[in-house]
Amino acid sequence: MTPVSHPGPVPGSTVPRTRRPRYRPDGGPRHRAGVTVVAALALSGCVVAVGNDAPARVVTAPATVDGVPAGMQYLYGSGEAAAGSQQVWRGLVAYVSQALRARSRDGVVLAEGATLAATRFEPCGGKPAAVVFDVDETVALNLGFERDAAGGRAYEAARWRAYEITGGTTARAVPGAVEAMRQLRAMGVTVVFNSNRSAANAPATVAMLDRLELGPARVGETLYLSDAATGSAKDPRRAAIAARYCVVAMGGDQLGDFSDLFNAGQTPAERRAQAQAPGIARLWGAGWFVLPNPVYGTALKGRLDEVFPADSAWAPEP
Repeated sequence: MTPVSHPGPVPGSTVPRTRRPRYRPDGGPRHRAGVTVVAALALSGCVVAVGNDAPARVVTAPATVDGVPAGMQYLYGSGEAAAGSQQVWRGLVAYVSQALRARSRDGVVLAEGATLAATRFEPCGGKPAAVVFDVDETVALNLGFERDAAGGRAYEAARWRAYEITGGTTARAVPGAVEAMRQLRAMGVTVVFNSNRSAANAPATVAMLDRLELGPARVGETLYLSDAATGSAKDPRRAAIAARYCVVAMGGDQLGDFSDLFNAGQTPAERRAQAQAPGIARLWGAGWFVLPNPVYGTALKGRLDEVFPADSAWAPEP
């Protein structure tokens, strides 16, 4: 496969290295029912090899500054990302507090048969309140895994499995998350995690959440993980959670953390339109809360002419 060169370094940066983005359990290609679903994650152009006999691969060259990919610098090192995360968590806690005071409250999990254009939600009835969160880069930052990849190491499923088992001691809580968990539980709200980490490695994930003071988490009760039954689909797990709880808020770093319906959008324009559909747009900051993640996932795709529409072209006059 031919590497694709980045159009040029960011001013003041080092020359970017050719490297592959990390496909991770909570945002990447999925193989389900014999169909390969591929998201071309790229900050520049890419070449994709697809087949059911081998995992999809993407070669790309993200911009680097001082030898570190810019997205990693922002998410894991910047004060701006820390401020943004704290802002999201503070807003989420305030929203949940307000929702609990309301006499009647709606759940925020899309009901079976709902669409992004025609939203319907699982009824709450008299069920106890809960909030549902993704894990990776939503409540926990995987510094060890990403530092190991920062120099250009390609993603390997076996390497991620090894990280799930042994890398929890290098993770850090997302700024604002620990205090938010404490406040939510103090309100009597159950915190539930819905992650595409492997159920086979559940003890290590539980230990990581406990170490970061984000737990407690009990598998099948307040921790739902990827297994043979659900694979990477999160909607079946969301439905199981909503059957037990009134889910008043959800948080994640990928659109798929809110509904698998978003995964049907393949182009940047389609996905952007999905997120802005009238029934969906009203949920952002009012039941659905997004954490920043410029490092990996379904958000990172699109050629120059896909990211910037034709009518946005501009150049200074000579």
